[in-house]
Amino acid sequence: MTDTPSPMPHPPERMPKTVWGIISASTIILFACSSARHLLFQSNGFDLGIFDQVAYLIGRGEVPFSTINDTHHMADHAAWSFFPVGLLYWLYPSVYWLFAIQAFSLSIAVWPLWHLARMSGLSRSQSLGIAITYLLYPVIFNVNLFDFHVEVMAVPAMFAGILAAKRDRPGLFTLATLFVLGCKAVLTLPIAVMGIWLFVFEGKRRCGAIAFLSGSVWFVLATQVIVPAFKDGDRHAAIGRYSYLGDSIPDILQNLMTQPGLITGRVFSLASLEYLALLLLPVIWGLSLRKLAPLLPTVPIVLLNILSTVPAQRNLVQQYSLPILPFLLMAVMDGLQVGRRQRLGVRAMSILGAITFLALAKYGYFGSLYLRQLDNWTEAREAIALVEPQASVLTTSALAPHLTHRTTIRFTEEGNPPQTVDDFDVVLLNTRHPGWASSSAYANRLRRRLQSTPDFEQLYAQNDVFLFQRPQPVLND
Repeated sequence: MTDTPSPMPHPPERMPKTVWGIISASTIILFACSSARHLLFQSNGFDLGIFDQVAYLIGRGEVPFSTINDTHHMADHAAWSFFPVGLLYWLYPSVYWLFAIQAFSLSIAVWPLWHLARMSGLSRSQSLGIAITYLLYPVIFNVNLFDFHVEVMAVPAMFAGILAAKRDRPGLFTLATLFVLGCKAVLTLPIAVMGIWLFVFEGKRRCGAIAFLSGSVWFVLATQVIVPAFKDGDRHAAIGRYSYLGDSIPDILQNLMTQPGLITGRVFSLASLEYLALLLLPVIWGLSLRKLAPLLPTVPIVLLNILSTVPAQRNLVQQYSLPILPFLLMAVMDGLQVGRRQRLGVRAMSILGAITFLALAKYGYFGSLYLRQLDNWTEAREAIALVEPQASVLTTSALAPHLTHRTTIRFTEEGNPPQTVDDFDVVLLNTRHPGWASSSAYANRLRRRLQSTPDFEQLYAQNDVFLFQRPQPVLND
C-alpha cells in the first residue's frame, strides 16, 4: 500500500534569517536563565542531579546507576536516547551541557515548526507568528527552568517527524520516531496514537503504520521487559501515581475497561477543567472546532496527567505537558486557515502570546523565590570547593547538583534518611536552607550528631553551612 503524495501549498524553502535569529536568541536566553537558576542554588537532586550523575558515569564508561534515586538509568523510563550525552561529558564533564542541550532542543524545534507552517499554507508572517507563539508558550520557559528532563530532546524530533511524514519521507520519519521513543517510555503513547492520526486524517499510511507499530511495540518492551529487568523485577516507579487503578500496567488497563467509573470523578472534575483551560488558553485564539484532529495524539498524555494522583502533572510549570505542545501547535496551524483566524499575522500572534507568557511564565521567580539562598551563597560555594573530587557525599537537594560528578552521592531526605552516615566520606549541610524533602530541624539533628561523633571532623562552619569529613589517615614517612 502506497501513499498518495499530498500537494504542498509551498515548496520547501530556505528559512529566513529572522527565524534563525529568533532561534539563536531563544537558545541564549533559555541557557542563561537555567544557568543562573543553578548558580543561585535553585536546582535540585531530582532531577538535575540524577541526569548529571548518569551522564558523568556514561562519559567515564561506568555503569549509569544514579545513587540519588538508587536506579539504573534504563530503569528510569528506558531513556536510551540520553546515552549520547555521555560523549559530551567524556570531552569535558559539566552540568552546563545539560542546560545547553535543553535550551537548544527547545529552541531548534522552531526549524521544523516553521516549515510545517509554510507547508500547511500559512503566510510567512503567520509562520513567523507560529514560531513566536511556540516560544512564548509558558511551558517552554517554565520547563527550561525546572532542572533537566530528556523529554525536551524529543520536542524537535516530534516536529521533525511530523514534517518528514508530511513530506513523504518514511526513512527520516522512522529515525525521528525512534529517537522520540528513546527519550521516555511514556512517549510511546502519543507516538502510537499519532500513527492513527497520520493514517486516518492525514492520509500518510506508511508513516502512520510505522508510528503505530513502533509506539505499540516499544511500549510493551519498555514497560514489561526493559524497565523491570533493570529494576530487578520491581514495577515502574510511576505506577504508584495510579495505584487506585491497579498495581501493574495490565491491571490498570483491565480496570479501565471493566470499571470506567473509577476515573469518571477525576475526568469530570473542576481540577481537570482548570488543567485543560491552562493548556488551551495560550493558543485558544487559533483553534477551530472543525480542525481538532491533530489533538488526537494528545489524548493519552492528557488522560495520564488528569488521572495521576500527583498534582504537579496538571500545571504549566513542569515537563508533563510538554509532549502535548507539538500537536497543539499543529491544531493551531490548521485552525488559522478557517474563518477570521486567517487574518491573524505575526503582530497579533506575538501580542496574544506575550499576554499569556506574562501571566503564566515563572520569570518572576528571579526576583523572589530564586534569591532566597543569597544570604549564605558565598559560604556554600566555599564549602563545595573543599569537597574532594572522588569523595562520596551526603548533602542537601539544592547543593547536590553541584557535586554529582562522582560515583556516590545522596541528598538529605527527612522521610527517607540513609541508614548510616558511615557510607559517606563527606556530609555538607546548609541548616538555614535544608532543601527539598528536608527541614532545618532534621538538618540540625544531623549536624549535632556529626559534631558528637569522632568518625567525622568539622572542616567548615560558617553562616549555617557545615562541612564534615572523615579524618584523613596520617601517613608515616
